[in-house]
Amino acid sequence: MQELTEQDIHLLVDLLPQRIRDGLDSSQDLGQLLEIVLDLGRQPEARYLARTHEISPVEVTLDDIDYAVARVGEFGGDNRAGIERTLHRISAIRNRNGRVVGLTLRAGRAVYGAIKIVEDLVISGRNVLLLGRPGVGKTTMLREVARVLADDTGKRVIVVDTSNEIAGDGDIPHPGIGHARRMQVRDPSLQHAVMIEAVENHMPEVIIVDEIGTELEAMAARTIAERGVQLVATAHGNSLENLILNPTLSDLVGGIESVTLGDVEARRRKTQKTVQERRAPPTFDILVEIRGWNQVTVHPDVGDVVDRMLRGYRVNTEERILDDEGHVHRRLLAPEPAAPSSNGSRRARPAREARAEPDPEPPAEIPVLLTRILPYGVNKGKLEQAIRSTQAPVELVENIEHSDLVLTIKNYYRRRTEALRRAESKGKPVYVLRKNTLVQIEHFMKAVTRNKGGTDEARHGLAEALNEAEDAASRVERGESDVRLTPRGSYVRRLQHKIAGRYGLISSSTGRDPYRRVVFSRG
Repeated sequence: MQELTEQDIHLLVDLLPQRIRDGLDSSQDLGQLLEIVLDLGRQPEARYLARTHEISPVEVTLDDIDYAVARVGEFGGDNRAGIERTLHRISAIRNRNGRVVGLTLRAGRAVYGAIKIVEDLVISGRNVLLLGRPGVGKTTMLREVARVLADDTGKRVIVVDTSNEIAGDGDIPHPGIGHARRMQVRDPSLQHAVMIEAVENHMPEVIIVDEIGTELEAMAARTIAERGVQLVATAHGNSLENLILNPTLSDLVGGIESVTLGDVEARRRKTQKTVQERRAPPTFDILVEIRGWNQVTVHPDVGDVVDRMLRGYRVNTEERILDDEGHVHRRLLAPEPAAPSSNGSRRARPAREARAEPDPEPPAEIPVLLTRILPYGVNKGKLEQAIRSTQAPVELVENIEHSDLVLTIKNYYRRRTEALRRAESKGKPVYVLRKNTLVQIEHFMKAVTRNKGGTDEARHGLAEALNEAEDAASRVERGESDVRLTPRGSYVRRLQHKIAGRYGLISSSTGRDPYRRVVFSRG
């Protein structure tokens, strides 16, 4: 592969006039070459990983540019061309008359192992979106995703290659994408149509797309996801926050819309009556912000993160670093409390760095205490809605023995039923709501979790359940086909599902309460 890479670099260098080529050959570090820049009337430059080198003191002429243009393929509608069966990209700068007056010759390489830092996410079967500044390695990572999914997992993979950057120029794809198939795009404005065509005509299990940048392409991506095809793509933007604020691409993370709240709800949230909320389920389940070749930030549950950002809650992210020995280190970045913004919502302050460790840490959303409530005469649907809206660490139980307290309403308490007398005889506190309304239930949730929170027994049970989930994830990664966890309540099961997501595993719940449990598997 090293010999193939060196040959490819020399094919790029051979496009240059002899005097410029001689200046490059003397630099002795073509393996680190990123791109060569030829601008009319300026000195030619070679840009490397750590420096920029002036190739020659003689300015570039039109003859120099014409010499290079004559040796490459045709330029497409995006002003890009290539060299057949290589990954190099030649981009043109034109004057107002359409004459090429500048060239950027970017060296393309297939980097094997480029996705090790996120490989568990890619092979999980979920939709993954990659973000990052230009030149950070998004396309290189997509190319390796295609090869791994096609060759290592045996899936039917189709690459929608708009600018021929992923699989190279020419009709025969570069071996860097393995056995994945490549569909070229005649014009960049037709990328969305080719994406749909790939699904309708070729029965793929995975579609890979580089640079989703228009509303039509975002809609095509949603169509692909809704048809059950895994989608791995890149998009314009450096972070999830950029994507949320981008009206063209925000649909990739669910879309944002303004919602008018009622007076009671606005007072409860302590915001203005008009707020922003997510409109639909996100197209992509996982979002990866690429910080560098060996560093990424991962949002394993895009829908949850977007909701929390819009409502001003704390957003915890996972940072991954690949060391020189090929080991992936994971750490949580715990944010400062959200700061109020002008529209009444809150925006998270910069994150504080948590202690780095090689092994994954438990999810940052783990509450310290868990309160088990036995509802008696209280609408269970409203209770569950209140738990979700207040993010209260509460679990509903059906057995008095397993509860920390009993919640009832005034009419039932006045009757002094046998169930309430038995609860008081066992020392279980009985809390009484004046009315069976959502607002009163939410106020109660906030009060009881602030003032009581749960017992030592509940706290120990939660820690035990999460440790069991971490151990199960490790067992599946070591080769076990599936691991069944101990039956738990709905709130604890939800936390266990999140742990499975952080490891890139499939999790499902099976059985009926109180014997319902989570099962971890590779899928």
